[in-house]
Amino acid sequence: MSRTRVTELGYLGISVKDAAAWKRYAGDIVGMQVVDEGESDRFYLRMDSWHHRITVHVGGNDDLEYLGWRVAGPDELDAMAQQLREAGVEYRVGTEAEARERRVLGLLKLVDPGGNPTEIFYGPLIDSARPFHPGRPMFGRFVTGSEGLGHCILRQSDDAAAYRFYSLLGLRGSVEYKLALPNGMIAQPTFMHCNERQHSVAFGLGPMDKRINHLMIEYTELDDLGLAHDSIRRDKVDVALQLGKHSNDQALTFYCANPSGWLWELGWGARKAPAQQEHYTSDIFGHGVEAKGYGVDIDL
Repeated sequence: MSRTRVTELGYLGISVKDAAAWKRYAGDIVGMQVVDEGESDRFYLRMDSWHHRITVHVGGNDDLEYLGWRVAGPDELDAMAQQLREAGVEYRVGTEAEARERRVLGLLKLVDPGGNPTEIFYGPLIDSARPFHPGRPMFGRFVTGSEGLGHCILRQSDDAAAYRFYSLLGLRGSVEYKLALPNGMIAQPTFMHCNERQHSVAFGLGPMDKRINHLMIEYTELDDLGLAHDSIRRDKVDVALQLGKHSNDQALTFYCANPSGWLWELGWGARKAPAQQEHYTSDIFGHGVEAKGYGVDIDL
């Protein structure tokens, strides 16, 4: 019997202290559609025809609140629950009210080995009758669809346990970089994918203050990345890593601080996941360290 696999990183929940700053950052700078439905404790960020890709919870710790991984349907959700049980991973079935809150038809709730709240769901609400309307003029759109909303690097205390957990969910991958650190050690981050996006989750950067180091968001058009870069520079937002091109996903990206003090990586032009594993010892060019203290003070 084949194992059930998640198909994409479908949504995120984040907590923020400054809602106004986040609406401007996500909408006016990055280009997401800000959706306020009159709920005092939250608003939503759209990237495509989904009701939302990111729920912004007002208040909290300026951190990741949960990640949502998609499976194809109810049978696959039941099969995933069985896989979790057989592996001894604790979970619970989300209530109907919890599913309505997430705008999905069903979900499981659990925690990954690093303590990151994790949800597995099926049946997201697609607002086909409401066209995506970017928060600022855009030449193109965001890369989503079957590739999900983007990728993230998460805090983990046990990389081997994290690898087993995400392998259980159906992701594949391995160490992709061996990077020399100033203290003589070698950083060996792991990257894992579940669809054609080169990776959807990564870990292995060492201790982190927050659950999430960064979220990567990709544009379909280079000019939209350029407009975002100009806006970040104009507003004097911290840039942790300057424009550069990774060796693994080969995307042109830069890393900028968000209003909660962690990073969004904005990019364009990523290649798809290779059929076989590779590893690298540097990036192709750029990504010089600029603003320090965001957990990526590494010479790439």
